[in-house]
Amino acid sequence: MRTTKPVALFQKMHNALQMSHTFQRYVDGLMECHEEGQLRQSMADTAAALDLFCFAYLALPRPHAAAPVLISNYPTAWTSHYIAMEYQRSDPVIIQALREPSPFEWGLGVGPTQKAPLAQQLFEEAAGFGIRCGFTIPVHDSAGAIAAVTFAADTPRPSFKRAIDKHADVLQLMAMCFHAHASRQLTSKRNVDGVLLSPRELECLKWAAEGKSAWETGRIMEISRHTVAFHLENAKAKLGVRSTVQAVVRVARANPQV
Repeated sequence: MRTTKPVALFQKMHNALQMSHTFQRYVDGLMECHEEGQLRQSMADTAAALDLFCFAYLALPRPHAAAPVLISNYPTAWTSHYIAMEYQRSDPVIIQALREPSPFEWGLGVGPTQKAPLAQQLFEEAAGFGIRCGFTIPVHDSAGAIAAVTFAADTPRPSFKRAIDKHADVLQLMAMCFHAHASRQLTSKRNVDGVLLSPRELECLKWAAEGKSAWETGRIMEISRHTVAFHLENAKAKLGVRSTVQAVVRVARANPQV
């Protein structure tokens, strides 16, 4: 017994120091991020170091009629479908994040066995893309919920549960830091003369500016050309222009660096 206590204490101190270094690298990495892809990779790398390999950040719009901001390493087919179907309006995970500031676990087999039909459908669709359970951290300010960060898995395996239990406090700090940096970095670039474009709308316009067709842009972004056309039409409507060229010019004038 006399020898195990010092060993256990040393291990605890070592783990704490290692976690401190991991978190510091994460914060330092965020400071170097200026694009959505860099933010995604920074969170993905740090989450993987904590044995968590699937995450999503969803910033809820104000007013709620606007499009949400979604940054994740979920399958692109699922995130595109999620946004196109406006699932954030009926997603039980987001609804709970709106109501409660505390982190919570969710998924098939978690919580009430009888879920509302729409909630059950959404969970089953997500499961088809390998997203069956998760741990969600709501981010609130004085006006209420503004974002949610989720770490998910394809099955509620013990390793996922252990990682969540072990790193819950650090994950909350990571969520708050990610939101603060993402909202500051991305919102300014998406603001075109007072009009806020979604990340997808802005990305489609960026590829259009480089001469890419809807089909080529879809291949690059791993979405259909119809979805690309949908985002471009939305962008033109928001900016009050008739052509994609006019939209590109508006964006270039407002944000020359984009």
